[in-house]
Amino acid sequence: MKNNLTYGKVADLFPRKGTVVIADQWFRGRGIVEAWDCPVIWIHASEAEKTLATVERIVTELLALEASRDTMLLGVGGGITTDITGFVASVYKRGLPFGFVPTTLLSQVDAAIGGKNGVNFDRYKNMVGTFRQPEFVYIDTDLLRTLPRRELLCGAAEMLKTFLLADAKAYEEAVAHFRGPEPEKVPQWMVRRAGEIKCDFVEQDPEDHGVRRLLNLGHTFGHAIEKCSTQYEHGEAVAIGIVMAARLAADKGLLDPATAERIRADIQAVGLPVEPPVPETELRAAMLQDKKRTGSTLCFVLPERIGQATVWEESVTA
Repeated sequence: MKNNLTYGKVADLFPRKGTVVIADQWFRGRGIVEAWDCPVIWIHASEAEKTLATVERIVTELLALEASRDTMLLGVGGGITTDITGFVASVYKRGLPFGFVPTTLLSQVDAAIGGKNGVNFDRYKNMVGTFRQPEFVYIDTDLLRTLPRRELLCGAAEMLKTFLLADAKAYEEAVAHFRGPEPEKVPQWMVRRAGEIKCDFVEQDPEDHGVRRLLNLGHTFGHAIEKCSTQYEHGEAVAIGIVMAARLAADKGLLDPATAERIRADIQAVGLPVEPPVPETELRAAMLQDKKRTGSTLCFVLPERIGQATVWEESVTA
């Protein structure tokens, strides 16, 4: 993929004629979406609503609007909204053009980038989905200043994950920023850098068969945590997963134990959880259903140092 990220003020964005907006209902009545004078399909952006039933409702509304294959879908919201929008655009009439306005840090640095679209099925995250790139991702970092602290830190977890893979200096500066007095004032360069790194991985490996798998750092454990407990949001589960991956890497001799402890301390210092809510044996059982499992092999992404990671494949039994 080519880098399709654009940075600007959302108030200056004018969707083209024939656009239908799919938006998180949090924005209803706040003026941003209504200012565009486009039909709007409102959704409740939660993991519980990220389902085929929601997709069916949206398709029904698109049919009522007489949406054609020339209709542009514009997803406005966090990662759940963009995931759903991209999936609907991929399957409605075999494909519509679409774009995103991600409004959370997590979506601006991760979820809205890369062309993965999907919904949950029977408590399994993103089990039904597609690979299809949006025409654009329009990012306004000023929107981050309205986020609740918990939501902001969920995005910080994904940002730290990205920097752990490829940029040690940016990792150090991000940790310092989110430990600081104004974490909501995320520097645009930091959001840009995280987006650049993800775009680079995706361009090399669009459908997640090779180097792109590194972006799953923390996610094998994280998805299992989300399946086993409702205590944590996605970014929080990923933060715990990163700590567990670092611990596993140290156990396997891939990572210096002192660095594993530093990663744990850094993640805890920015205000994210570091311990799983259920025993690891329960998480291991949930991992057997992970979509990244191939036959009897489960893939973990393990850090080798700050700024570098590797894919570790482990044999598992049901």
